[in-house]
Amino acid sequence: MTTTNTNSDNNSITAVEIGKPRGGPNVKTLRKDKWWLQPLFTSIGLGLFVIYGIWAAFRNGNYFAGAMGRNYLSPFYSPCVTHGCQYTTVPIVGSWYNISPAIIILIFPMGFRMSCYYYRKAYYRSFWFSPPACAVSEPHKKYSGESKFPLILNNIHRYFWYAAVVFGVVLTVDAVNAFRFPNNQIGMGLGTVVLVINAVLIWLYTLSCHSCRHLTGGKLNLFSKAPIRLWFWKKVSKINPHHQLFAWLSLIWIAFTDFYVYMVASNMIHDPRFF
Repeated sequence: MTTTNTNSDNNSITAVEIGKPRGGPNVKTLRKDKWWLQPLFTSIGLGLFVIYGIWAAFRNGNYFAGAMGRNYLSPFYSPCVTHGCQYTTVPIVGSWYNISPAIIILIFPMGFRMSCYYYRKAYYRSFWFSPPACAVSEPHKKYSGESKFPLILNNIHRYFWYAAVVFGVVLTVDAVNAFRFPNNQIGMGLGTVVLVINAVLIWLYTLSCHSCRHLTGGKLNLFSKAPIRLWFWKKVSKINPHHQLFAWLSLIWIAFTDFYVYMVASNMIHDPRFF
């Protein structure tokens, strides 16, 4: 496929071919701005989260602050499905499993994020340089898009969305449980606020997903025949343009939530109680 780019200064026409340098055989880009900053910052941000996530997943300890008189469970370990959990939510996996329970849990939310439309654009540009930015040549000789393995697996994103909804419910329950204090008392600590914000951001990220918008309003010829779906579609459409923002906020906050629970559970910090 070949398109043309007209230079208004000299009215010249430059051929642009997919997979080829933009502007001619010796020109990699016609851009003069610092286009590389966005993919650089994106790769640093995602890279730091991956490093932290690996450490948190294999930490296998101090993810529940019950011994500190708090009902705080790290979102990386929720729901805790093994019999060896510090706080077993649903004991599905037997005692034979002695690896970190987070390994089982993180498969689903990470699958949802990795196949997310925004994250695809982010890591395609930042890690695979396909392409690194608009009007910038890419190093790949061929372009197959998402028609071949492994990128074709991204098409299961809509199914991971269903799992993400379940995890949204689970994290909401964790946020409610964070109001429970010893002796069946109702209270609120700083960690309670942290878990509530985490649940809210996860819901905003999940509901602003393009798959959610398609589910609520897709394949409809007349909205007048589906007033309930129309109502949901309008609500989802309001937050859909901010999906990228919610993706980053929820990513950063879920890591912060895990770290905060870890600090409280390991008795490194004291969680202040408001009432």
